[in-house]
Amino acid sequence: MTLAQASAHSLSSKPFDIHTAKVAVMMGGSSAEREISLMSGNGVLSALKSRGVNAHAFDPAQTQLDQIRNQGFTHVFIALHGRHGEDGTIQGALELMAVPYTGSGVMASAIAMDKHMTKQIWMANELTTPHSVYLKPNEQTRERIKQIIDEIELPLIVKPPREGSSIGVTKVTRADELESAVKEAIKFDPELLCESFIEGPEVTCPIIGTGENAKCLPVIQIVAPEGAYDYQNKYFTDSVKYLVPSGLSRELEKEIQDLALKAYLSLGCRGWGRADLMIRARDSKPFLLEMNTSPGMTSHSLVPMSAKAAGISYEDLCLQILKDATNDSAMGVSKEGDD
Repeated sequence: MTLAQASAHSLSSKPFDIHTAKVAVMMGGSSAEREISLMSGNGVLSALKSRGVNAHAFDPAQTQLDQIRNQGFTHVFIALHGRHGEDGTIQGALELMAVPYTGSGVMASAIAMDKHMTKQIWMANELTTPHSVYLKPNEQTRERIKQIIDEIELPLIVKPPREGSSIGVTKVTRADELESAVKEAIKFDPELLCESFIEGPEVTCPIIGTGENAKCLPVIQIVAPEGAYDYQNKYFTDSVKYLVPSGLSRELEKEIQDLALKAYLSLGCRGWGRADLMIRARDSKPFLLEMNTSPGMTSHSLVPMSAKAAGISYEDLCLQILKDATNDSAMGVSKEGDD
C-alpha cells in the first residue's frame, strides 16, 4: 500500500462526536517555532470552544504525553509547528496511544518536514522544484561551500532543511555572503540546503481533505516589503500584503492548485496542509518550495485567510480539520504489498 493509499484508507476508530469528545489542542512544544505555535493553538482553542467542543490546551513541553490518556482525551488537534510536532514524532506517539489526531501521519509528516527528502519525492514525480545542493555536516568544508556558487547561480537561498517559518533562511546575492549564510543555517540544523532563487511572485496554496476528497483552497499571492517574507514580517508586522483573490490569471491559479495537490498527495499528506511556491517571472512557471503539514493558525496565517475567501470561517475551518482526525494504528492499516 502506498503512502497516499494508506492515508485514504485510514479512518479513526473513534469518529468525532462533539457531544462526547474531549480534545487536547497541542501547542507550544520545544521547537524554534514555539512562540508561533502558542499563538496558533490559542486561536484554535478559542474557535473550538466557541463551537461547543470540550477542548483544552496541552503543551507537550510542560506536560507528559501519558496525560493524554490519563486525562481522558479522545482526540488531539495538533497546533505544533516545527520539530517534535510537525516531523512525525508526536504523530508516532499518538499512533501508539491509538488516539486520533489532525493532519498527516507519521511518514508523511517526517518527509514533509525534511525539505531535501520532500524535493527527492517531488522530482521523482516530475513536479517542478528549484535546483538545489544538499550538504551533510562532513561535506561542509570551506572548499565545498565555495563550489556551490558554481553549481547554483547567484542569487541563491541557504536554509536549514528541517525548520519552518523562514527560520535560519538567508538570500545570498554576493559570493562573500555565502559563508555567513551557512553559519546562520547550521545554527538550526547540522545539514544544509542551498536552492536556486526563483525571481518572481511568492504564492501559497492550502489543501484540505484526504485522498480523493482533498481539494485546494484559493491561492494567495504574498507581497512582502523588498521581498523579505521573513519570520518578523510573517507574524509580527502588518507590512506584508496578501492578495486573495491572487490577482493571477485563472489559468495560472488552476496550474498552481493542480501542482500543489499533486505535491500533497505524492507525499501521502492528509487532513490539511499548505504548499508554498514561487512563480518564475520570465515565464510564469510555478516551483514548489515546501509542504507544511501543520500550518500556522494565527491572526496572520494563510490557511484561515484562504478559507475565508472560500466562505469558510475560522471556527468552521478548525472544526472541519478536527472532524478529519485519524489514527492508522487504531484501524490496523494493511502493510505494503497486502491486498
